[in-house]
Amino acid sequence: MDPEATSVYWDYFSVTSQNLDDMEEIDFHVPYTSVFLPVFYTAVFLIGVLGNLLLMSVLHFRQGSRRLIDIFIMNLAASDFIFLITLPLWVDKEASLGLWRTGSFLCKGSSYLISVNMHCSVFLLTCMSVDRYLAIVCPTVARKFRRRDYAYGVCTSVWFISCLLGLPTVLSREVTLINDKPYCAEKRATSIKLTWALVSLIFAFFAPLVSIVTCYCCITRKLCAHYQQTGKHSKKLRKSIKIIFIVVAAFVFSWLPFNTFKLLAVVSRLQQELYFSSSVLQLGMKVSGPLAFANSCVNPFIYYIFDSYIRRATVHCLCPGLKNSDFGSSTETSDSHLTKAFSSFIHAGDFARRRKRSVSL
Repeated sequence: MDPEATSVYWDYFSVTSQNLDDMEEIDFHVPYTSVFLPVFYTAVFLIGVLGNLLLMSVLHFRQGSRRLIDIFIMNLAASDFIFLITLPLWVDKEASLGLWRTGSFLCKGSSYLISVNMHCSVFLLTCMSVDRYLAIVCPTVARKFRRRDYAYGVCTSVWFISCLLGLPTVLSREVTLINDKPYCAEKRATSIKLTWALVSLIFAFFAPLVSIVTCYCCITRKLCAHYQQTGKHSKKLRKSIKIIFIVVAAFVFSWLPFNTFKLLAVVSRLQQELYFSSSVLQLGMKVSGPLAFANSCVNPFIYYIFDSYIRRATVHCLCPGLKNSDFGSSTETSDSHLTKAFSSFIHAGDFARRRKRSVSL
């Protein structure tokens, strides 16, 4: 394998710092790139396409009232599904030791969809976390803003912003010939591209990530206050925030390593100084890249395992002959139970404070 080629095609995403000519080259093991990755991507493609397609179908054709959170879940599944249909291109790329044999249009298009998927996922997860925050911590505000038309408007805005943020990928990604061999690579990095990459990383990944963590810290604090006030632990209350928390944890586990290595590479290039070994950065991005790909296939299984509402809907979709009593007939989901419980808790607290003030007067 041409060592010069390894410096231009190893990054799959819309990164503007991978053509670091002054970085020392690294030779990745052929079994990893040509055997493991094609098999891994094929499995992710098959599992993810079927899982997300089933999840979208279940929620779309679900009879009865649909939860507000399901609007975000359906959009997240759609984002993952659109990205996953590009994976066969990357299977072919890895199987051919990095050669891009499907043309410039698909090189730009698949890289663009990866960028859109990453932005769309983190923004939707942020919206889901804010939605949980409003429902639990600010039920009064939630009654005004947690509406279906608002949710559809937010999702439309997320898609629009994500598509805009992915446009630099289309402009910078191209098929490059090296020793008469085609590679899907970035154009030479400039200071403007590197600055944009840094800004995009901060405001389109790390800032939303901080927002998500903040929302869950506030939710956890409110949950602990509820436990302390009532003197008992509710199993339903614990389960009700577990689903989105696990989805967010899976996203962080999948995307944080890659974006951390990307951040280090961008900063090193901007400062014209390698704070970390170039071989470590390249190897880190090469290994963490497949983790980011895999995130698109795990969410349907998380929802099925931990969300009884989606589990009942899935069983009913696959086995319509079964009665509700065969797999749980409760019409109140953990989502609605959580909102009602905390609304009652907060209203009771407000009533107690008003009563205490009136007595003191």
